[in-house]
Amino acid sequence: MAGTFSAHYYHVVFSTKHREPLINAEIQARLYEYMGGIIRSEEGHLLEIGGVEDHVHLLINLPPKKCLSDLMRVLKSKASGWVKTSFEGQEGFAWQEGFGSFTVSLSNLDQVRDYIRNQREHHRTKTFQEEFRGFLTKHGIDFDEKTIWL
Repeated sequence: MAGTFSAHYYHVVFSTKHREPLINAEIQARLYEYMGGIIRSEEGHLLEIGGVEDHVHLLINLPPKKCLSDLMRVLKSKASGWVKTSFEGQEGFAWQEGFGSFTVSLSNLDQVRDYIRNQREHHRTKTFQEEFRGFLTKHGIDFDEKTIWL
């Protein structure tokens, strides 16, 4: 077969360090736009982004030559540096170590998009920790409650 054909979609979730509510209304739209630019510069496609003050959800498509872990390292590093230098009083902005990533089938893209778009409503009844534990459990990922939130 000539060429490589792929469709790799990822739902990625990560929080601010210690889940501090640092992504306020002033920062959110500009941060999301900036993160989209980073993803595009790394040859990815941002399909959806959303979240609340203490975490972000991304729905991204990556070509097979790109490693998700490398993208996340670049994205989090550049985005946190940009927030620190672009917004007064945000010199301590940081992301948590690590991230959660979950593959998404083409048939579920619209569901995941809706989920990401409705984060504010979703988090009226569920904390980030409850949400994240649910993702891990749903996807059969083992975790240690003692170390997951460090």
